[in-house]
Amino acid sequence: MLLRSTYESFSTGIYAPPRAFALRQFLQTLAVVSLSGWLVSTANAQTTSLSVDHGVAVKSDTGGTPKLAQTVVISGTRYEQFVENLPMAIDVIDQKEIERSGISDIRDLAKNLANVEVKRAPARFTVTGVGNSTGRDGNAGFAIRGQDGNRVLMLIDGMRLPRSYINGSNAFGRDSIAMNLIRQVEIVRGPASVLYGSDGLAGLVNFMTLEPQDFLQEKSAAPKDFGGKLFANWSGDDHSRSLGASLAGRINPQWSWLISANASKAKGLENKGTNDVPNIDRTTPNPQDDKTQSVLAKLVYQPSTTQKHSLSVEHIDKISDFELLSSRAKLPMTTASAVKGETAHKESTRDRFTLTDRYTLNHGWVDHVQSNLSYQDSSAQDDGVTHRNTLADRVRKVSYAEQAWQFSVLADKLFKSSSDFAQRLSYGFDYSRIDVSNFFDGVDPGNADFTPRKYFPDTRDSSRAVFVQDEIFAGSWIITPGLRYDHFDLDVKTQEGFAPPAKTPAKSLSGSAVVPKLGVLYKVNADWNAYANLAGGFRAPNAQQINGVFDSSTVPAVLLANPDLKPEKSQNVEIGVRALFEKFNLDVAVFSGRYTDLIYDKKPLGGKGVAGDPAIFQTVNVDKAKIDGFEIRGQVQWAEFAGGQWSSPFSYGKTRGTDQVAHTPLSAINPSKFFAGLRYTTDRVDWQLNARHQAGKDEAGLSSPYLPKPAVPPRVRQFLVPSVTTLDMQLQWTMQKNWRLNVGVDNISNKKYWNWSDVQGLAANSVVVDAYTQPGRYYHASLVVGF
Repeated sequence: MLLRSTYESFSTGIYAPPRAFALRQFLQTLAVVSLSGWLVSTANAQTTSLSVDHGVAVKSDTGGTPKLAQTVVISGTRYEQFVENLPMAIDVIDQKEIERSGISDIRDLAKNLANVEVKRAPARFTVTGVGNSTGRDGNAGFAIRGQDGNRVLMLIDGMRLPRSYINGSNAFGRDSIAMNLIRQVEIVRGPASVLYGSDGLAGLVNFMTLEPQDFLQEKSAAPKDFGGKLFANWSGDDHSRSLGASLAGRINPQWSWLISANASKAKGLENKGTNDVPNIDRTTPNPQDDKTQSVLAKLVYQPSTTQKHSLSVEHIDKISDFELLSSRAKLPMTTASAVKGETAHKESTRDRFTLTDRYTLNHGWVDHVQSNLSYQDSSAQDDGVTHRNTLADRVRKVSYAEQAWQFSVLADKLFKSSSDFAQRLSYGFDYSRIDVSNFFDGVDPGNADFTPRKYFPDTRDSSRAVFVQDEIFAGSWIITPGLRYDHFDLDVKTQEGFAPPAKTPAKSLSGSAVVPKLGVLYKVNADWNAYANLAGGFRAPNAQQINGVFDSSTVPAVLLANPDLKPEKSQNVEIGVRALFEKFNLDVAVFSGRYTDLIYDKKPLGGKGVAGDPAIFQTVNVDKAKIDGFEIRGQVQWAEFAGGQWSSPFSYGKTRGTDQVAHTPLSAINPSKFFAGLRYTTDRVDWQLNARHQAGKDEAGLSSPYLPKPAVPPRVRQFLVPSVTTLDMQLQWTMQKNWRLNVGVDNISNKKYWNWSDVQGLAANSVVVDAYTQPGRYYHASLVVGF
């Protein structure tokens, strides 16, 4: 009853109870849940014995036949566990798959995943004038089950990646990742884990970087003292080419090291546009030059089998230069302010230092302890110049930065009361402190109102959390209750540079919540299991959302602050079945989420947007939304033929969402996507043909078939993407023992198509619709030499 009461109280919007009450409620609920779990599990214990090893519970007498390779993940419980034993849907992309499939960025990661997308609009933003940030954020970030942006928790080695930030013509995305440094990516759908944070309402994307051990072991598992790889990549979709190396060595049995580095250059993403004119009607890509440099260094000390210490240093630097031909006015230019041209420069850097310690103690209430201390300095700068017909040039310099400290401790203890019952208790503490700042500067001749400013004040965004999770293994049951207490503070550090010119000072905000989770998995037999997952979500607003303002006498628009903004909350249910046979595996999940107090950024509140009646915007909470859907994923292993093994991976996902106040669909939901492949493997050849079908977007899936403006007839309809089926092919050839050539061709039939996330809000009668198309047929290749 206490668990239910806690959940219902949370779901009705009681997000900030007095701190003493919240902690008392947390501890009481924890005690009841743990005791109830023990009693229920014991009552339902089966006679089948269990083997529990490092938190993985499997039947020891199933007598089942050998199965397809089981996947090991850490995102479910923060320690290694088979996916089949977790009551949640997880996708895993390892280093081998990243290389074989030619995955070069997060956009490639999401290509074949059900209900997962990455927005990548064309670079058609403007530097000044009417705010237009289209494509300035590059790969904007992940959308999972209909939710995107900062609702997706993104981690690298346990450290939170920088948030996205959009304001006017400036946008900073979340693609601060270099895939050559990554050994595995795990994507968890929904807020299924209390161990990582409640703010991942949509899910978790967990990046894990390379380890020295990845290169210090022969295929026979024999250790070696030095290893690594050299690689060169090329891709035709953005004309990228890169060179890199990963080296690892063992100094002695206790010390090992790794260093990996990469440098790449690229152009703008290709499309199917054909109008190459240098003005606003242009549909071919704008000229663009990208440069990326990445370095990862690790030092690992393992003095014994009971402890391990690792120091990681990571540096990412991305630079882009744009010539915005699509901003130019058509000839003849008849006004003094007509745009003759625009150029832009973007640079983002991320530096991270992480110290990780792991101990095996095996006494008292602790078997294992791991701690993680990280510092991350992230900054991004958008610069640009607008050249006008006869008026002086306008210059913009906009920056956004996060300096973050993060510390976490996780401990666990395994209790075994009998041969068929075990209980693993995991508990810990998380602390995060992020200093967030921004600055708007430049030159605007003739505009007396132009003043360098901060759109929101320098803010310290800190959070503290304690959590506990209890995995109960009883016969065929795995029951996993969990609780997390989160407290956040948004503290304004200074009003300097913000108020004035802002008319009122910014305000601070704080809040807290107790968020529950319950997972239940039942092993029906040796081949099948079923699971259910109930989880809450809680995401606090950020500094821009509560204190962001804009007010200018020369621009007929006003953005109001909202220091009373409430955190977003969610209730989520997922039910699934999973099969793992000798030649076939299947994972089916049905999910439903209920969201309250969703944050609507910069909602129009009124005003015509003209002098004397400016358009008024404010970030507000909207009442309720519902998102439902399902996913089917799996693989079939066919018979051997032509000297090799044949198999077929497949996935299909569909999501729908409803605004429960307006009773209209959520327009942002992406259409369904189906993927199926045919794969052929031998010792030296790995070939795969993929078919991907993306459904179209129709008016039934929109809150309105019309664009918001103009609000009076004649109104303009939105552009709707048609359905499309594309084919891709990839081949890996192991030429010699450690030489691998990877080649591929995407969009073999050269189809013209769009992704809904890129075009949402585009007018159906727009003459530049083709500028938003995806690349046509293109090739990619890489050469990898291991040693």
